[in-house]
Amino acid sequence: QVPLSERPDPLATLSTEAEQARWCAKGLPRDRASLENGSIMMCSKRWSLIIDPQTQGSAWIKQKEAERNLQATRMGQGKIIQVFEAAIFAGTSVLVENMGESIDAVLMPVVARNTIKRGKQRCFKLGDKEIVCNPGFKLFLQTKLSNPHYPPEVQAECTVINFTVTEQGLEDQLLFLVMRLERPDLARTKSDLIQQQNEFKVRLADLEALLL
Repeated sequence: QVPLSERPDPLATLSTEAEQARWCAKGLPRDRASLENGSIMMCSKRWSLIIDPQTQGSAWIKQKEAERNLQATRMGQGKIIQVFEAAIFAGTSVLVENMGESIDAVLMPVVARNTIKRGKQRCFKLGDKEIVCNPGFKLFLQTKLSNPHYPPEVQAECTVINFTVTEQGLEDQLLFLVMRLERPDLARTKSDLIQQQNEFKVRLADLEALLL
């Protein structure tokens, strides 16, 4: 007999309150759907393909990955191959914004994580070049299309996450905008309190880890 809690919570299983506080401090909306999306993105081994019409997911990624020298690019840009080569070798992050419903064939080995073993190293083949893969490399794909239709090979190789704003998230955002317009003093107080609460959660987790 497998032990089971009365109310299993996938969000609590995939992330801690301290991790969620760190994400919110970087710009992730605080509604449950956004927190679940963030947990899936952080726990997934595959690259994330986010459906993001309101660009709130890509805004969070840009802040979260800024310290890792995130490079933002788009399909069809002239230097996209050079951006990928540098990021793969250095172990930094790449965000491909405003994707359509197709991916350049030359980038498919990276999207599909098809590496070639050369001695003790693994390499990605981009065109006629083989780039040594740094384990720190991360790829994020973002589309503004609300209902995209990607081929099965793309959906099979990526974790598709829907960052479309929910009714609860939209209600919270509109309420905050109205409060900022009507009572800017209360809006500032709320932002300060939320920031302090997030800092306290992170500090508590750090202290617990130190004690254990």
